[in-house]
Amino acid sequence: MWPDLRQRSKALELMDDRTIGGTELHEALRQLRVINWALGAARPTVEGVAHFWHAAGQPTTLTILDVGAGSGDMSSALFRWAKHNAVELHIVLVDIHPETCAAAAQAHTDEPGVTVICSDLLQLALQPVDIVTAALFTHHFSQEQLPDVYRAMVHAARYGVIVNDLHRHPLAWAFIWIATRVLSRNRMIRNDAPLSVQRGFRAADLQQLRAVPGLGRLQYMWRPLFRYLILVPGGV
Repeated sequence: MWPDLRQRSKALELMDDRTIGGTELHEALRQLRVINWALGAARPTVEGVAHFWHAAGQPTTLTILDVGAGSGDMSSALFRWAKHNAVELHIVLVDIHPETCAAAAQAHTDEPGVTVICSDLLQLALQPVDIVTAALFTHHFSQEQLPDVYRAMVHAARYGVIVNDLHRHPLAWAFIWIATRVLSRNRMIRNDAPLSVQRGFRAADLQQLRAVPGLGRLQYMWRPLFRYLILVPGGV
C-alpha cells in the first residue's frame, strides 16, 4: 500500500480526464471545497498575496489571475483579506474543464468581482494582471512541463506569482489516504487526493526550477500541513 515517494508520480488524476463530469464531478468539487477549508488550504496563497501587495506599496486595487482554479476555493479567503485591508479586488478564475468552470460561475453568482474563463493556461491570451496564483495546480504537470507553466505565469504577472502546492511526504500521503476513505465514497476524491501528494514536490524538485532561465529568483518556503509556498517576482 505504501507508495515510493522518492520520485514524483507520473500517474494522471481522474480530474485531469475531461470526459468525466456530471454528478460525480460536482460532488467531488463540493467535497474538495470542504477538505480545502478544513485544512486551511488558502493560507499560503493569502500570505503570498499579502507579500507582493506590500512589496508593491499596498495599492488600493488588485487583479488576481487564479489558474487551475477549480470551483474557486481560494476566492472567499482572498476577498476576506481584501476587505480587511480595504483593497478593491477582482479575481479571474481560469480552469480547463468546462463543467468545473460552470461550477465556479455558479458558486460566484453573487460576487461581481469574479470572472470565470475556461481555457488552457498555455493558450490563455489576457492583459497582464497584478498577481497570478496557482493553488494545488502545478503538481498536475510533469517536471519537464513545469518550466513552461511557470514562465507563462511569470509573464502574466506584474507583481509576482504565488504557487501553493503539496509537499510529497509519507505522513501527508498516509493522512489523506485514511481521511478520504473515512470521509468520502467519491472515487475521484479517494483516487486523486493521495495521488496529488504523490505528484507533489520536495525541495530538490523546486531547486531544479531555479536553474530555469527566468526563474532564478524563485523562492520556496515550507508551510504547515505539508505545503510549499512558492514565490516568483513578476516578469512584466
